[in-house]
Amino acid sequence: MPDVIRQIRPVVTAILLAFTGATLAACSGGDFGRTRADMRSDDMHSWLGAEVTSSVGLKPSRFQLTDEERQLRDLAYPMIEPPLSRPAWKSVFGDYKALPSPWRQKIVFDRTMYGRTLIDEPHRSHSSRYAQLIEDVRNDTTRFEPFFGCAIRVIDLDKKRNASMARVSGLSPAERADAIERMQENSLIIQWVQLSLEQRVSSYRWALERLVIQAPDGMAADADRLIGELAAQTANPPVAAQPPYGRAVVSKG
Repeated sequence: MPDVIRQIRPVVTAILLAFTGATLAACSGGDFGRTRADMRSDDMHSWLGAEVTSSVGLKPSRFQLTDEERQLRDLAYPMIEPPLSRPAWKSVFGDYKALPSPWRQKIVFDRTMYGRTLIDEPHRSHSSRYAQLIEDVRNDTTRFEPFFGCAIRVIDLDKKRNASMARVSGLSPAERADAIERMQENSLIIQWVQLSLEQRVSSYRWALERLVIQAPDGMAADADRLIGELAAQTANPPVAAQPPYGRAVVSKG
């Protein structure tokens, strides 16, 4: 028997080491929904400009991003990525993907999706569902000021860019086109975030209404108050955003 145990022990040790290594590798994917470090780069959100412009029939600029423009895109992404769009296990492994512009013809906004996902996902109790809703709303409220603060700076710099083009000597048609295209990109990204916030408020309200029907709880009052605060912020953004070219975004629910 001791000989058998000595033969088995190395095998068990190897299995445990392999399992530990796999677990640590998985943890390297990031935590709390953050994209893992090896997938991040300075321009990882630069695709936003090309996506919004192409979705409305415009061309993206070939200019490199300024620091403010890069920050605008970095701050925009978590506000346009639908909440609860990534399962927990995908968040751990740093799942990251580009998102389609809301002006794509095939994109239809479903205000019920967030609530149905929240209710259908396994939870220990309905209180945890309320807690998830409150956390999502609070996260959007927290992100609001940094994003629009950056948006104000970008728009202000774009106004200066636009005014200076008339005084630039020998400005080529290509340079003028790239400058205009960059200003269009920035404006459309801000509009995308504005639209996303309006949709999120609608989704949060739908989810809260269903939670109250299915499982009344005192936490509903806190959720309703936070949604109201986010709705008030969204209705009065520091930077006005209008749907481009009169193309409405289709929604259902």
